[in-house]
Amino acid sequence: MAETTDPTENIDQRALDEVVTFTSELIRIDTTNRGSGDCRERPAAEYVAERLAAAGLEPTLLERTPGRTNVVARIEGTDPSADALLVHGHLDVVPAEPDDWTVHPFSGEVRDGVVWGRGAIDMKNMDAMVLAVARAWARTGVRPRRDIVIAYTADEEASAEDGSGFLADQHAALFEGCTEGISESGAFTFHAGPDLPLYPIAAGERGTAWLKLTAHGKAGHGSKVNRANAVTALAAAVTRIGNHAWPVRLTPTVRAALTELAALHGIQADLDAPGFDVDELLGKLGPAAALVEPTVRNSSNPTMLEAGYKVNVIPGHATAFIDGRMLPGCEDEFHTALDELTGPDVDWEFHHREVPLQAPVDSPTFAKLRAAVERFDPEGRAVPYCMSGGTDAKQFSRLGITGYGFSPLKLPVGFDYQALFHGVDERVPVEALHFGVRVLDHYLRTA
Repeated sequence: MAETTDPTENIDQRALDEVVTFTSELIRIDTTNRGSGDCRERPAAEYVAERLAAAGLEPTLLERTPGRTNVVARIEGTDPSADALLVHGHLDVVPAEPDDWTVHPFSGEVRDGVVWGRGAIDMKNMDAMVLAVARAWARTGVRPRRDIVIAYTADEEASAEDGSGFLADQHAALFEGCTEGISESGAFTFHAGPDLPLYPIAAGERGTAWLKLTAHGKAGHGSKVNRANAVTALAAAVTRIGNHAWPVRLTPTVRAALTELAALHGIQADLDAPGFDVDELLGKLGPAAALVEPTVRNSSNPTMLEAGYKVNVIPGHATAFIDGRMLPGCEDEFHTALDELTGPDVDWEFHHREVPLQAPVDSPTFAKLRAAVERFDPEGRAVPYCMSGGTDAKQFSRLGITGYGFSPLKLPVGFDYQALFHGVDERVPVEALHFGVRVLDHYLRTA
């Protein structure tokens, strides 16, 4: 098989055309995941499987629940002794209300050099880029050094029970040899200033702690005095949780991010100095502070309240839901704080829980990820960061796979990538897709 060193020669015009077509056509396949179990990823799974098979691969389609389909395929590398690399992307998307959009969210319209629609950023763009690279390799006879395992998953936008969780628990053999993985939410252009394009590469994720709170009280007439009102007890607990000031906890990934960002801004920062104030430093980082601010603490945001059935009836119980996020190493602290904040009159439990993750930023893998991005944008600077939310990397970590967020896109000034996640008018520039295909091709061949 061909061994190549030119970073662009595998990515021909056909690959550039295909990544746009694949992104657009995947968007047109409505894989909305409302969390109620009605999502059907199978049409999108069949779409990618057919195109992988046409490239000479042998994709396997797997379901825990009918219609909730995952696809796994392996590209054999040239070095049988090398660890395998997992490249994964989810096929489902969050809901979109057409009346709120400039174009229909499932049109996949390509207008003025931009692909529009739900999934354009999260994350059918990356799905398409991986597919385009695999097919380009098949045409040119390229093989990577390491085995590359490609996984397209269901259900990432909910519990992942039908997706990566199912694959990790029931089909671990398909990921044999995988020690590292890459997926969404990293290596996108973040314009931190007029001459400071950053490419944050994720090397960590806060853990998911979705909580259900329940208050039990005494039911009664709304006109009577009631000292055991479940709604009152619940409201007090929710207020305490929402207003709680979580202490600063700087993980290794966040420390590395702060150190590099401070240096790029010409700021002297000693994170170990007595009295170091992270909020003061963040205030000096300008727009770049947004990359770090959500991950210097745990968080707990009330999101849902449920109580009662009639205005003049005091209900016997009331429930609330909290979107909590835990930093690596801070799970026990989170648990203890919730016990104190809920108090004796409110019970709490994990409605959904996933572990926080941390990946080394001084590893050869991170260095290669950084080099791949900067090779194609020499003016850019890749920096580590920790995701405030989570990805399928949490489930794949059960298999001992260290995950990085790396779905490269070169974006123009004013393009607010992070605001488009789950937002209105989600879209991706065609040139950003072309950049991503080239970077992925180079990284995956040299990883």
